[in-house]
Amino acid sequence: MKILIADAFDAKLPERLAEFGQVSSDMATLGEAEVLLIRSKTTVNAELIAKAPSLKLVIRGGVGMDNVDKKLCAEKGIKAVNTPKASSVAVAEMAMAFMLAIPARLIEAHISMKEGKFLKNELKRTELFKKTLGLIGAGAIATELAKRASAFGMKIIAFDPFLKEHPVAELVPSLEKLVSEADFISLHTPLTDETKGMINSALISKMKDGVIIVNTGRGKCINEADLTEALKNGKVRAYGTDVWFSDPPPSDCPLLNAPNVFMAPHIGASTKENLGRIGDEVVAILKEFK
Repeated sequence: MKILIADAFDAKLPERLAEFGQVSSDMATLGEAEVLLIRSKTTVNAELIAKAPSLKLVIRGGVGMDNVDKKLCAEKGIKAVNTPKASSVAVAEMAMAFMLAIPARLIEAHISMKEGKFLKNELKRTELFKKTLGLIGAGAIATELAKRASAFGMKIIAFDPFLKEHPVAELVPSLEKLVSEADFISLHTPLTDETKGMINSALISKMKDGVIIVNTGRGKCINEADLTEALKNGKVRAYGTDVWFSDPPPSDCPLLNAPNVFMAPHIGASTKENLGRIGDEVVAILKEFK
């Protein structure tokens, strides 16, 4: 079996996969590859598949399959799977970090101290305690976040049309009801025709004034222009994001220069522990596939 590792995985993974066959990280070997391992960087589309006539299995390390044309893979007899369980804790902790840092004013405090300022009276904090967290999508990552937020004394509500019950969150019947009640909104949906640009001016108008939005899901679920305007006029207090329209975002992305945007370069799943867990799932998939 010839295995191509196209994106960044745990450094020990090639050694772990050696039992299954020949392992390469050279994209020049795509034409011979029977198994392709990707994360977010590589897109499995018609162009790539045309260059990989021997391809039998695509493993997307992480949650979501937005960068894999699953329909085309099925038509070509290529099995396409991901590792959804591995990344839940890492991404949930990233979302929680935004939720802690933004109302605590940690980033402004750090920068001001580095600049020689001591803004003890100027930087006013707010708490998570007794605030309402609204989860848009209530899958594995959202559930891990809900557990952590609950420990801070937050009320947890969620909108997920595919669920009838949830172990932590109170499910609400509509997206509009969720955003009207939430002090914090965290996005955990895949990118679909329904979710693309879902955070737009119409939905934002139904949110509480001063809401904080956190996005560790998909960058394209946000209408960037509408959110930028809401940040400028104060309707949205702050936006914390680890995801973008593209990696990296283009220089003309309006959110890069919008007020009260707290940014990370898509590192939510990039913990040492998570990469190890992804490797465990990849090994299990290959054992079954073999």
